[in-house]
Amino acid sequence: MDSLSRPSSIERVKRGWVWNQFFVVEEYTGTEPLYVGKIHTDSDEGEGNIKYTISGEGAGTIFIIDELTGDIHATERLDREEKAFYTLRAQARDRQSNDPLEPESEFVIKVQDINDSEPKFLEGPYIGSVAELSPIGTSVMKVSASDADDPTYGSSARVIYGVLDGERFFTVDRHTGIIMTAVADLDRETQDRYELVVKATDMAGQMGGLSGSTTVTIVITDVNDNPPRFQQKMYQFSVSEAAAVGTPVGRVIATDSDMGENTDMSYLIKEGGELFKVTTDVESQEAVVAIKKPLNYESKRTHNVVVEAVNKHLDPRFADLGSFRDQTIVRVSVSDVDEPPIFQPEDGTIIEVQEDAKPGALVGIVSARDPDSTNKPVRFSIDRTTDQEMIFHIDPDSGAITLGKVLDRETAGWHNITVKAVEADNHSMASHSAVSIRILDVNDNPPELARPYEASICEDAKPGQLIHTISVVDKDEPQTGHRFIFTLAPEASSNRHFTLWDVKDNTAGIRTQRSGFNRHEQNVYLLPILVVDNGPPSLSSTSTLTIHVCGCDTEGTIQSCNATAYVMSAALSPGALIALLVCMLILIVLVLLILTLKRHRKGQRMTEDEEDMRDNVIKYNDEGGGEQDTQAYDISALRNLYDFPEAKSCDSGPDIHSLPQWVPASRVGGVSEGATAASADFSLFKGYIRKKVEQADADLTVPPYDSFQTYAFEGTSSPALSLSSIHTLSTTSEQDFSYLSNWGPRFRQLAGYYAPGKPEEEGS
Repeated sequence: MDSLSRPSSIERVKRGWVWNQFFVVEEYTGTEPLYVGKIHTDSDEGEGNIKYTISGEGAGTIFIIDELTGDIHATERLDREEKAFYTLRAQARDRQSNDPLEPESEFVIKVQDINDSEPKFLEGPYIGSVAELSPIGTSVMKVSASDADDPTYGSSARVIYGVLDGERFFTVDRHTGIIMTAVADLDRETQDRYELVVKATDMAGQMGGLSGSTTVTIVITDVNDNPPRFQQKMYQFSVSEAAAVGTPVGRVIATDSDMGENTDMSYLIKEGGELFKVTTDVESQEAVVAIKKPLNYESKRTHNVVVEAVNKHLDPRFADLGSFRDQTIVRVSVSDVDEPPIFQPEDGTIIEVQEDAKPGALVGIVSARDPDSTNKPVRFSIDRTTDQEMIFHIDPDSGAITLGKVLDRETAGWHNITVKAVEADNHSMASHSAVSIRILDVNDNPPELARPYEASICEDAKPGQLIHTISVVDKDEPQTGHRFIFTLAPEASSNRHFTLWDVKDNTAGIRTQRSGFNRHEQNVYLLPILVVDNGPPSLSSTSTLTIHVCGCDTEGTIQSCNATAYVMSAALSPGALIALLVCMLILIVLVLLILTLKRHRKGQRMTEDEEDMRDNVIKYNDEGGGEQDTQAYDISALRNLYDFPEAKSCDSGPDIHSLPQWVPASRVGGVSEGATAASADFSLFKGYIRKKVEQADADLTVPPYDSFQTYAFEGTSSPALSLSSIHTLSTTSEQDFSYLSNWGPRFRQLAGYYAPGKPEEEGS
């Protein structure tokens, strides 16, 4: 069995089918179906008993087969770029039974390529960049074109590159597509970008090849190849001489053709930097010229300042292009203004004066002048806020400072005052200067002991033993330093107990001269010491050192410096003293505890007594004889309770439960009878009160009570008479109470009590 194809020969194999690849040219433009090839089997004897069929990709649509002959034709125009090959399966069957005569076999129909696709730049248009002044052959970028034709068949897909437009400045490698510079003088400042047209041609550039093109934009980047340049060689500005330090005078700027950081520059002053300074404004890249020191119109009216601009970022590759800096002249004219006086020296004056200078003495002279050309006269004064005590005065014309008060260096060693100078005819033009006055020391203070010294020695001190060291102070400050001389005062020259040792370092030591001190004989020694300074003039003072004689232990530690304490310490040991203190503490605690208990009990008793408060109310069932009756009781006796006669006996009978009642004097019996009865009743009343007083005095557990009695006596001759007397019914009365019956129902019961008695009532 074999298969046939136009481009292939029949090849014998043991199998029934042998298939080769079929080829069909793409883009066929004929009107008839294009013959592809033929399939055949050895079992086909030409009798028409075999039926050929195909299946697979494009079978029946793109590819058709003749069932009798096995010829295959393509019915459609094929494009290899869309599909390069088709896989199909061939089958030989018995025409009558439709049974397969041999197994199904697979074959391939390849589409044969023709040059029908041009190269395309799929990533275009392109944008690249290269630095200016780059050398020839500097790589800029790479372009790439692709061809859809079959790269394995012929030259349809072999692409070469070329430059259509811009070949003067750039070239492209025809095989790789790398774009390179063609010149070395690309200048960004002249032209900062270039547009190229790059062409790609297939068929390796042969005749009939297809081509495609793209646009390439190349940007020229900046390098620092241009120096800064000032637009003018001279700039002029004007400023007042009164302008403060730091005041801007003017701005200048140097331009640079470069861009970005290559335009950054700094400015400096090459000449005239004594009075002016320059700084760089980072935002505008301008040079700001400002005043560095005060200007003076009278000294110099015009200043020329040379300002230089320098690039910050220099490129060493272009150092041979020249100096990357430029200079200009800034001329500053100073204008005149009226200025305040100027002190000489300007930074203040230091004056020295002796401490013992007398008031009115000259301290020093300050000087000031008008700096203007008119040179107006100057007047001086002292700012009294700096000299409130008015220690100094100044002459307004000459500036001479004189002393107004006595000085004391030890109180104030320096005086700082402020002197004001003004123009005589324009006081608004004023200036101030600090004047420091130093007070020079005069030896006017004697030396004194640094503090009140007290020394102590042991009774068993040895001769020559150092017991104390003293030092002195002196408020003065001589320029040569202090030097003090220590001696014993003349009154202590005959002293046989202690000696004074001058150490020569402004201190002195006290030594014992003998041994055997006894504090019971003398426990304190007073040693007068004379101290003299080195002047001039030399001054001295005498101070007394107190030395105590003390008892010490065997190691020389002081135990006591008091004779009484010494005796007690000899009799009592430390343990005994501790025991005595403990006993005293216990005794104090017991006393405090007893006092606390007593106060607690007393507080409870006072509480009970306070709760037992009562009133002694004495009730008298008697109205009295009316408002005019003053003879029944002696009221003055009740008002003088302490004027009672002394009780004869402390014994008292049982309590009296009833007080004497008032017995009215008979209107018929006379006055003497009533007076006698009243006197007897009052003696009983006095006895009752005396008994109560004695009982209160004898009872120590309760506080005394006050008895308050009220006596309401109407007296006699009352027009209303008495209606409440209990004894009225039992006594004979000539009063007529018949009028009570006329008072209405409310007094009917009372009228019945006082009505004249009827015979049957009396009988009853």
